[in-house]
Amino acid sequence: MRFLLLVLPFLLVTALPSMAGGRRSHDSSIVFHMETDPGANPKMVFSQFVAGEERVFSRVPEIGTSDIAAFNPFPSKDGATYGVVIRLKAGSKNRLAAITAANINRWLVARVNGRVVDAVIIDRQIDDGELVIWKGLSNAEIKQLDEEYPRLGEKKPRGKS
Repeated sequence: MRFLLLVLPFLLVTALPSMAGGRRSHDSSIVFHMETDPGANPKMVFSQFVAGEERVFSRVPEIGTSDIAAFNPFPSKDGATYGVVIRLKAGSKNRLAAITAANINRWLVARVNGRVVDAVIIDRQIDDGELVIWKGLSNAEIKQLDEEYPRLGEKKPRGKS
């Protein structure tokens, strides 16, 4: 009996991470945070300068890496970085439509691998399931995305054989 009490916690600790609901881990991270009210709980928000003003954004992302179905990079106008068009999975597309309909005239910031790279103001409901990050991604980050996601119109990630 004592052996079982010692082994059971060990089995739980080692087995649970491998049972993470079949979710695939991603090396890259792309998340989108919605602007929120300045009076929100300070532990649940972060500040960011956008369009010359300090704004407050929810720490919990509205859309994340696991919502991405495909992407397509393009050279940004700054000539030094890349932008990407991101197509969301079907359920995430519907969630984005609801989020954007409820947040007209608020800002949405994009974070790539932990750093804010771009921000857009929501001027209408986004119902096509596509988000654009206009700038800020490096060539290495595009290669990383190619390992994990297909490009628009392709079936498999380019980095996978």
